[in-house]
Amino acid sequence: MKQLIAMGGGGFSMEPENPLLDEYILNQVAANKPKVCFIPTASGDAQSYINRFYDFFKKQNCEPSHLSLFKPETTNIRKFVLDQDIIYVGGGSTKNLLALWREWNLDSILHEAWENGVLLAGISAGAICWFEEGLTDSYGDSLQPLSCLGFVKGSCCPHYDGEEQRRPTYQKAIAAHELGSGIALDDGAAVHFIGEELEKAVCSRANAKAYRVRVQNKKVIEESLPTHYLY
Repeated sequence: MKQLIAMGGGGFSMEPENPLLDEYILNQVAANKPKVCFIPTASGDAQSYINRFYDFFKKQNCEPSHLSLFKPETTNIRKFVLDQDIIYVGGGSTKNLLALWREWNLDSILHEAWENGVLLAGISAGAICWFEEGLTDSYGDSLQPLSCLGFVKGSCCPHYDGEEQRRPTYQKAIAAHELGSGIALDDGAAVHFIGEELEKAVCSRANAKAYRVRVQNKKVIEESLPTHYLY
């Protein structure tokens, strides 16, 4: 079964005192002690980010590891990735993430893993990357549209309520057809795809929401999705 969980914000890196989203991810696989691999490419493999991953996941009933493209510990990345139960992609620069993944053929390897039942998850850049398009701050001084991997259809915008310019910029880009219709995620909200279909939206904060955003009759329509609070 193909599964994908995209988080707008939250998880161990943003709210380490609130484990609800990360626990939800762990609970979606059948393994008694799932193998969870963190891919921190978007942050340039920031050591502090990697440390935070291990600080959290070593306390969970799982086997944590990470995959570095700057200092790979194996020459057989495909075998390593396909051996995981969960791939968890961190935030940072989506543009740089995509460039490095394509150079290492990791984009194709991750697609194969997904097809073979490895759960793909991620936050921010690690959420955007799975969609056809996303709204990214990878370019530095402004939010811009970016073509992504297209594992699932549509566009994605994280941090919808957490950064002042996210909501208006995303809606403007959709209205101008610079981005296709898509899903916006508040910090603390996530969407869970089974196959390529949206199964549910969940959140670790009571007021966090997921939204569908589209154009209808030349107007932007923002539709709040039923979002289950994981308390």
